[in-house]
Amino acid sequence: SYTHVTRVTGEEDFQAILTSDDKGLTWTKRAESKALQGRLFNAGGKLYYLATGKNLPIQVSVDNGETWSEIHYLKNDGKSWHQTAANTWTANGNIYLTMEQVKTRINAWNVAERMSFLMRAKLTDDLTKPQSWTYSSAMAFADVVPGVRENNPDTEYFGMPFYPQDYPNRYCVVPQRTFSPMGWVESNVIQIKDATHYWYDPTGHTFHVFSRFHSGNTNYAGLTKVVEKADGTMEMQIETAPSGKKMVMLPFPGGQMRFHILYDEQTELYWLLSTQSFDSMKRAELLERDRYDLAFNERQRLVLHFSKNMVDWCFAGLVAKERALNGSRHYACMDFDGDDIIILSRSGDYRAQSAHNGNLITFHRIENFRQLIY
Repeated sequence: SYTHVTRVTGEEDFQAILTSDDKGLTWTKRAESKALQGRLFNAGGKLYYLATGKNLPIQVSVDNGETWSEIHYLKNDGKSWHQTAANTWTANGNIYLTMEQVKTRINAWNVAERMSFLMRAKLTDDLTKPQSWTYSSAMAFADVVPGVRENNPDTEYFGMPFYPQDYPNRYCVVPQRTFSPMGWVESNVIQIKDATHYWYDPTGHTFHVFSRFHSGNTNYAGLTKVVEKADGTMEMQIETAPSGKKMVMLPFPGGQMRFHILYDEQTELYWLLSTQSFDSMKRAELLERDRYDLAFNERQRLVLHFSKNMVDWCFAGLVAKERALNGSRHYACMDFDGDDIIILSRSGDYRAQSAHNGNLITFHRIENFRQLIY
């Protein structure tokens, strides 16, 4: 069966949890949850729903999504946690996933102050219990790159940020179109599996975190790594090139928008579902009325790539597109279903409020996806 959640807006927002037993053709509503914007994942034969919100809410199903527990909370500190339907990673008898918190409140989209955490739990534990989880240290982008808070980031020669910034506020590029200070958000976690790779860890205790990178440019992702220590603690660090130079960003197709990564053991390839930009250099004052935000923030084309090393990507194909400027196919998540990839997309057509605020959920299937390899 397939399970997904969808947000329903009325007098009070809630998530509707649905399942399908016919490959996504029809769906049955199973439950409602006040815990919003979460991800579904399997661990230890159970299905979990880990959501965004205060005190890190989580629910569990022991019957493949037909019935669900009440909301449990992994924290009791009053802090808000955030993520989208990002990936998970299984290794060493554990499940690993990323969540994030805001370090410092600012008067703008706060990606400059987002701290991404790697979380770990044993697959056999009850993941609704706070003691089941271990958390890594974390770093905010504004702590890593000097000058972000002074509006003079140390990123010369890369054209980043593309637009001026006005930390801690939004910079008005043109009326009704603003730019927030640069930073990272909405991360995925992977391990380098190729023993010939510069970043390969033969002990199996290094994890790389790839984040959506907000800079006003397209096709860059944020990069950090987390190393598990002998005492079980996890430390987030900066990756380096063989030259010793720090790498906190790298070329990445669709890295300017939320993306999803899966690793296929059969082909030993990483698969990337992301948003394709095609008109990011249009001047702000010339953008059509229906264009959302600034030109780099396009959301109409959902594309698939594959890679053996998370650096070099091969284009596999166009998954879906929307013609309306206020429509979208974006913020998608995916999973393997035998020889197919199945995809759920936050979508919109010409009736949508904007390319950001869609009016549809679309389900997609890529049959025999391994035949796309060349």
